[in-house]
Amino acid sequence: MVDLTRDAQGKIRARLLDLVPGRSKKAYADWLNDRSADFRAGVQVAALDPFAGYKSAIADELADATAVLDASHVVKLGTQAVDEVRRRVQQETLGHRGRKGDPLYGIQRIQRILRAGAGNLTDRQLTRLAAAIETDEAHQAVYLA
Repeated sequence: MVDLTRDAQGKIRARLLDLVPGRSKKAYADWLNDRSADFRAGVQVAALDPFAGYKSAIADELADATAVLDASHVVKLGTQAVDEVRRRVQQETLGHRGRKGDPLYGIQRIQRILRAGAGNLTDRQLTRLAAAIETDEAHQAVYLA
């Protein structure tokens, strides 16, 4: 459990609150119940990974808090979705897994940068991405993903 409260300047100063053994709704709910009512009432936003047990515990124990996925898991899930679309389109258009020299093969390296935001791509990376997408109309699905 980590406190991500912002300081007076608006900067997040992550502070470890506790390390709880077990990955279950009960373990998280028990930890929350061991905190005071004032503590629980002060929690406005609870960031979590996509494990349903955590969401259930928050819904039960922190009724006024908003549950959100943490950024690293959102990026991971988004990257997985793009990879799945890329693999599917690769298979449909060429009939095999990606190989060096295939148009969509090179965008795997670009994806690492896309995790930080498309606005962070260099001109060279943008050109490589555009070339891969423009090679075949079916590649638009990868771009949209």
